Amino acid sequence: MSLYLRQVGVVVWKDLLLELRTRERIAAMAAFAVLSGVLFSFATDRSVVRAQDIAAGLIWMTIVFDGLLGIGRTFHIEAEDAAMQGVLMSPAPKDAIFLGKAISNFALLYAVALLVLGVFMLFFGLEIGSSPGAVLLALGLGSLGFVALGTLFAAVSSGTRMGETVLPILVFPLLVPMVIYGAGATGRLLAGRPVAEVAGNLKMLAAFALVALAAGAGLFRFVVED
Repeated sequence: MSLYLRQVGVVVWKDLLLELRTRERIAAMAAFAVLSGVLFSFATDRSVVRAQDIAAGLIWMTIVFDGLLGIGRTFHIEAEDAAMQGVLMSPAPKDAIFLGKAISNFALLYAVALLVLGVFMLFFGLEIGSSPGAVLLALGLGSLGFVALGTLFAAVSSGTRMGETVLPILVFPLLVPMVIYGAGATGRLLAGRPVAEVAGNLKMLAAFALVALAAGAGLFRFVVED
């Protein structure tokens, strides 16, 4: 088990180190998050709808589109000079490689999700409510499920001629539970509702994340072998 965890950690360290050196994805995702908040704030007529009524949905849709922007390029670096073949030929099991990439993507997306939350709180005048921990948990569980699916289908799309273009088509239908339960929990928590009221949503987000991780770890070997 310790060897397996070290192999997962090496993949995480490699991906995060490359991202810190290039800053390609994090810069693009951060800029997208800020610009989305600005545009949505101008597009919302406060005299017709209350910002609190639509902010949760806008936050999660921004996270989805922002996540696709970054996760779609998960295998971009490895695609150059056939570096991915070297990774796959390493002693690390295929599921360890998948988990390492999913964890590194999660660290990236969760940081951006927090930025998205901060941007919308600023431009929409939102308050985080009485349960900030539950809000952060909802964002974390949703981001974890998203990156599990996104990492798997990024591997699928990287082997096609259309590349990143086909990724949203593959992923969007599977993200419906995440958006429903994530936006529902976030909206109620930002409105100051008690955590007990969204406990079911949080459990569904946790189940979604676990199923997505298990499915991704099990199917990744078949994707990369093809």
